[in-house]
Amino acid sequence: MRRTGNEQPHKRWLEPLTIILAALIVAAALFISRADDESLRHEVVAVPGLLPAGVPFTPAVRAGGLIFLSGQVGIRPGSFELVDGGIEAEARQTMENIGQVLVAAGAGFDDIVKCTVFLRDIADWAAFNEVYGDYFPDGPPARSAFAASGLVLGAAAEVDCIAAEPDDD
Repeated sequence: MRRTGNEQPHKRWLEPLTIILAALIVAAALFISRADDESLRHEVVAVPGLLPAGVPFTPAVRAGGLIFLSGQVGIRPGSFELVDGGIEAEARQTMENIGQVLVAAGAGFDDIVKCTVFLRDIADWAAFNEVYGDYFPDGPPARSAFAASGLVLGAAAEVDCIAAEPDDD
């Protein structure tokens, strides 16, 4: 549209404003239509036998193409008893518990994209890594690790993870 400079001031901004408003309406319609999309809802992943019955704990939640795993510690499945043997044994049991949750969710260690590791003592980092690396032979996912006091049940390590939904191939 060719402008002569003689238009009224409100007409110069009316056309861009109309385009912006139309784009906002389209974006709002798309957002509202996705609000009913099942992929935006979450689904609890049950893991029978992981913890004693009646514990208010969700091992994992599936939402938006991702699986969010709750923190796991090195307890024997079905109990609140930490395994004996120090950081290495607890780390291995922690990773085995994560594996059990992944299987229940239809995934595996190769689907994990991010882990957060909480260590009672950061001096255990190297020992934890020795075990952790065994579960990711093709390269570990992104990770954060730090020391934290007061881990549940007095655990030496706790790990939570995010996994991508596996492809249905």
